[in-house]
Amino acid sequence: MPRRSGRGRGAAPDAGAVSTFVAICAAGLVVVIGIVLDCGGRLREIENTDARAQEAARVVGQQLDQAAVLRGDGYPVIGAREHDLDVATRAADAYLDQYHLSADVTFKDDHTVQVSIDTTYRTALLGAINVNTLPVHGQGTATLVHGVTEAENG
Repeated sequence: MPRRSGRGRGAAPDAGAVSTFVAICAAGLVVVIGIVLDCGGRLREIENTDARAQEAARVVGQQLDQAAVLRGDGYPVIGAREHDLDVATRAADAYLDQYHLSADVTFKDDHTVQVSIDTTYRTALLGAINVNTLPVHGQGTATLVHGVTEAENG
């Protein structure tokens, strides 16, 4: 009587199918984990970029034209004129240089400054499927308000 073994001609036709299924599921699981980790990292980078843009807007806001304020001309930022944003942009870029970023500075009106930053997040695991960077955009605004810095002599 012939003996049947698990191998050879008498083996079941689906032998090895489970290991192929496990390999495909494991590869899919690695991709899903990569998406979760890299998208979480991108969200952290967006939060950091927003905070840096907000701080850069505050730095620009501190560039008040004090003489104009004292004259009662409102609260203009030095360089707030449409033809001369260089002072404001240099102030924002000086702050952002420590993070190797640069900003786009605009003025919404004569007392609100807006800073926008565009950068990228370098992925950790999605590089395996040829996704090496993800775009990141940060934005911050600062509104110049009248404040009292010392008591009035009355």
